[in-house]
Amino acid sequence: MTALRVALIGSRGIPGRYGGYETLMEELAPRLAARGFDVTVYCRSHYTPRHLTEYRGVHLVVLPTLKTKHLDTPVHTFLSAIHAARQRFDAALLVNSANAIFIPLLKLGRIPTALHVDGIERQRAKWGTVGKSVYTLSERLAAGLPDAVVSDAEVVRDYFSRRWNLDSWVISYGVQTQPEPPGELMAELGLQSQGYFLYVSRFEPENNPHRVAEAYRGVRGEMPLVMVGNAPYAKRFIRSFTENADRRIVFPGAIYGEGYRELLTNAYAYIHATEVGGTHPALVEAMGYGNCVVVNKTPENVEAAGGTGLLFNASEPSSLTHVLNRLQADPELASEYGSKSSKHAHESYDWDVVCDRYAELLRSLASGRK
Repeated sequence: MTALRVALIGSRGIPGRYGGYETLMEELAPRLAARGFDVTVYCRSHYTPRHLTEYRGVHLVVLPTLKTKHLDTPVHTFLSAIHAARQRFDAALLVNSANAIFIPLLKLGRIPTALHVDGIERQRAKWGTVGKSVYTLSERLAAGLPDAVVSDAEVVRDYFSRRWNLDSWVISYGVQTQPEPPGELMAELGLQSQGYFLYVSRFEPENNPHRVAEAYRGVRGEMPLVMVGNAPYAKRFIRSFTENADRRIVFPGAIYGEGYRELLTNAYAYIHATEVGGTHPALVEAMGYGNCVVVNKTPENVEAAGGTGLLFNASEPSSLTHVLNRLQADPELASEYGSKSSKHAHESYDWDVVCDRYAELLRSLASGRK
């Protein structure tokens, strides 16, 4: 039986070193290949080395783009869709609702396509009037152009159903833990196991790193807060909360791989402050590693935490201060919630189950084509 040829388009590529979509590609593509699919991931030349053509059994196509805030994604997806249309793939998964406009190019190659819409992207603070208008248009296109739509949370599916009368597959992210003992990174940062709070996210306004930093000024004691992250187009915003931050806050930049797992394994508690998006991989991973999670109470975050997190309101930094002070004073509470979140994550977010769902989706798309 000939292997189904599938294309994964719209992310920065793999190996994953950036955000949610890159994590999805990193975890999904090799698992699909192991299940007998012939998988190609389209990658950006400033992210994946041009000479890298294969990774963990997956074909890589590295194409150029314009590395600017507004043109990086559309230019690369445009070129990827043109390239993919000529390859006559059996099915494609396109991520990011803003890329819906390029689905007609894939249709020219008779490629049935599923679109992953993520969260409600037009709500992100980084987008101006033009950006928000593009994402509003993309939502409308998502209701008509793709052969299937994927949401990563029930809250997101409900939104698209109410606003656009659009049904979608709900397929979340997963977690596969690889615990790491304290090592070189923690030694370099002066950290002790169970001796620091951890925040991980891109440093963008809707992820509220500035409010987390503000809240930490009121936290008692000497426990450090490690804020892991960066953002390529937000230097001024990042300076606004890092230059005069509380002395106990550590900013090590973006960290991936073994160092990231080391920090997740040994944190006292994890702070998740996003306010836009569906299910965030970083939150799922933090739960999987047994962290007590302190979660900004948006509907999406509350759904992902599944009742196993302590809640705060990011628009009121004092509410985070209160929760962190409470946790510091009660290690048993942190341990109890950490055990709950770990159990929930491993029961609800399994990468192999996630991959099975995507495999089912891609096979259904391909059979429809045939």
